[in-house]
Amino acid sequence: MEAELLSFDLYHPQPLLIVISGPSGVGKDTVVRTLQRRKNSLHFVVTATSRARRENEIDKVDYIFVNEQEFLRMIAADELLEYARVYDQFKGVPKAQVRDAINSGMDVIMRVDVQGASTIRRLCPEAVLIFLTPANQAEWLQRLKERHSETEEDLRLRIAMAHQELTRTEEFDYVVVNEKDCLDEAVNAIEAIIEAEHHRVNPRRITL
Repeated sequence: MEAELLSFDLYHPQPLLIVISGPSGVGKDTVVRTLQRRKNSLHFVVTATSRARRENEIDKVDYIFVNEQEFLRMIAADELLEYARVYDQFKGVPKAQVRDAINSGMDVIMRVDVQGASTIRRLCPEAVLIFLTPANQAEWLQRLKERHSETEEDLRLRIAMAHQELTRTEEFDYVVVNEKDCLDEAVNAIEAIIEAEHHRVNPRRITL
């Protein structure tokens, strides 16, 4: 009796939707830019925002900068996967960007605030949610001050918001510490998470 042939064709990685979130000032933008330099095979979503462009930022690279009227038009036209108004500024994820990349088989990376991450989890339960955190509060406050973009009132609001956000870490799949002067370690951890997710026996399947 001939032995039945076994199938070892088990590895079928699926495109991932990876959400990087965390409190304001934790370094989400820097982590994503570093990851982008290392992994050109990923699609990095460019978030739309109604806030003013900072001096070192490039339109359609760091963010899609629009005025509030244009952002409201995008909401009305259902062009955003998720959006929120935080600190009197709109931020949102263009829907077409994400769907086109997933449909082409690419992993998608997006950076959103904690409220946005919760919305993405509701819309797409199979998304991979990563919470980026500073090593401690003193380090985080120093980062905010070094940006020179926060007034005293803004700083108070962000501290209050961060305390709320830190109570919601159980909504995430992973936590990564972005310690000062240890950027590579944080990015290495995110790369390891992505690699491990691609080797799940039961892969996540993204539907939007």
